[in-house]
Amino acid sequence: TSLLLMAGIVVTVGLCRRLTRRRLRSHQRLCTFLLEMFSTFQICACTNELCLLGNVEPKPHTALTLTYGFTVLHGLTLTGSICNPCGTLQPMWGGGISVKMGGLKIGAQFVAAVLARVFMHFVWSLEMAEPHLGALSQGCSNPMQTTETQACCIELLFSVVFQLTVLRVESVNPKYKVHLIALLITMLVYAGGNLTGAIFNPALAFSLHPNCFYDKFLSYSLVYWIAPSLGKFLILYLR
Repeated sequence: TSLLLMAGIVVTVGLCRRLTRRRLRSHQRLCTFLLEMFSTFQICACTNELCLLGNVEPKPHTALTLTYGFTVLHGLTLTGSICNPCGTLQPMWGGGISVKMGGLKIGAQFVAAVLARVFMHFVWSLEMAEPHLGALSQGCSNPMQTTETQACCIELLFSVVFQLTVLRVESVNPKYKVHLIALLITMLVYAGGNLTGAIFNPALAFSLHPNCFYDKFLSYSLVYWIAPSLGKFLILYLR
């Protein structure tokens, strides 16, 4: 049921993106906002569901296999979208897009994060699958299983590794690049998923753990928003 749900999300988002390109091509800003919002919604919604499957046996093989598979699927179906506020900083820094357009994309990413969480809460309330039972009563799932300082360093390091790899594989054939990035994300999740969740995406972190930001805003904003952004700025500064 969970796999069918995620497949349905991917198909629906694909149809919405295609319709947006056809109908709103002349409205550049609105088209950009909606494309980025739909794409980020897909990643956030599917990852919310994947988190519920983390305890499915055999552990952690099932979760890692699904992580790799859906990361490849996202890469193949969401071409042209960034879906990560940290990734949006690069073209803004290099002058590829204006500050206003970059802010529009980041705004779309956070709107999508909220919408994905609301949508998944509604789906979980229907209790269509066993993992959905009790999902709404979890509250803050507390992804930080280490000290705040160590968590901050891990998210910063993972952000640097991820963004640096993305830059290095820009010239690689897209058919292979999507698998390389998916393999890297799976390795990072395996290495640090039990410590911080290995998210390194501020919008995704907010979608996965909004209650945690409400309870401990300063701690979680430092680890999941500021640290990944600092990692990105570090790369941009050293280039």
